[in-house]
Amino acid sequence: MKLYVGNLSFQTSSLDLEDLFASAGAVESASVIEDRETGRSRGFGFVEMANAEDGKKAIEEFDGKEVQGRNIKVNEAKPREDRPRGGGGYGGGRGRW
Repeated sequence: MKLYVGNLSFQTSSLDLEDLFASAGAVESASVIEDRETGRSRGFGFVEMANAEDGKKAIEEFDGKEVQGRNIKVNEAKPREDRPRGGGGYGGGRGRW
């Protein structure tokens, strides 16, 4: 079960997430999302639990819990939507030439 973890401290690392969620069950992966340009945390991440039971336990245990001074938000991750890539093009489709 893939979980979204929001409102993270900018100092939280992927390893911190993995260590935290391991107390709720088997963690398959944990990653804090970083800005492409700066490499700085964007304040959220994803944790993949081995099964739905561990995922539900993690949500109950950590949603709203204070971690590194911030109350984190934990819920089941929604499927990623395919979004068009921005940038490029001429005029961005606004109006006429």
